[in-house]
Amino acid sequence: MGMLQNKTCIITGGSGSIGLATAKLFTDEGANVVLVDLAPDALAQAAATLPGDQVITGVGDVGDVDSTKAFVDAAVSRWGKIDVLFCNAGNAGEIGGIETYPDDALDKVFRVHVRGAFLSCKYAIPHMDKGGSIIINSSVAGLGGSPGVYAYCTAKHAQIGLMRSLAKELAGKGIRVNSLHPGPIDNAFQTHIEDSFSPLIGGADATALMNSMIPMGRHGQPGEIAKAALFLASDMSSFTTGSMLVADGGFTA
Repeated sequence: MGMLQNKTCIITGGSGSIGLATAKLFTDEGANVVLVDLAPDALAQAAATLPGDQVITGVGDVGDVDSTKAFVDAAVSRWGKIDVLFCNAGNAGEIGGIETYPDDALDKVFRVHVRGAFLSCKYAIPHMDKGGSIIINSSVAGLGGSPGVYAYCTAKHAQIGLMRSLAKELAGKGIRVNSLHPGPIDNAFQTHIEDSFSPLIGGADATALMNSMIPMGRHGQPGEIAKAALFLASDMSSFTTGSMLVADGGFTA
């Protein structure tokens, strides 16, 4: 029997590398998964790689109330409950100096990372019972600061505040809430960030610089983050709540 046998899991940002890797691992462990993403074509392609009897999809904007209610309701209509919520949807935002930073950039990133996680939690929690798990996918960017990464870093810090507040409120109901903090990952999302960051460091290769700063000497793989999410989703973390699980190859050590 799998570690998530017959558990219902919602994964937002489901067509991205971490979301899809997590969905594959969760379904391998027996879970039923609601895969949520904003891009319908990418979502359909991602779902096609997963077992059809264990997966439904929801084209959804996590920053919109009605959209969030819709994918939560789809999960409950199909499987009757929600056991795991993985708030994984994200956008990179702008990178640049503070004096020229776009005024609306913070709002765009907060809408997905912070409002999106808040709404997903708000509407999923009434359908969760004792043993439920909420995972908010933050970042090592939520543990420190980087020049020019104003919207993303600030949003990732805000997710920790949301996680800690929820953990305190829900502990008495037996629902765990934790945040996951990946370091640099070998995917298109990270490549975009590093390409945008290079001009701020004189045109140097940001990817090579990152690898030199990671004690393990490399970027992480999406599947490695999925394994960390599995720990938090499963009963292996039954006494873990309000915690920040860092998976960064020693980057923040």
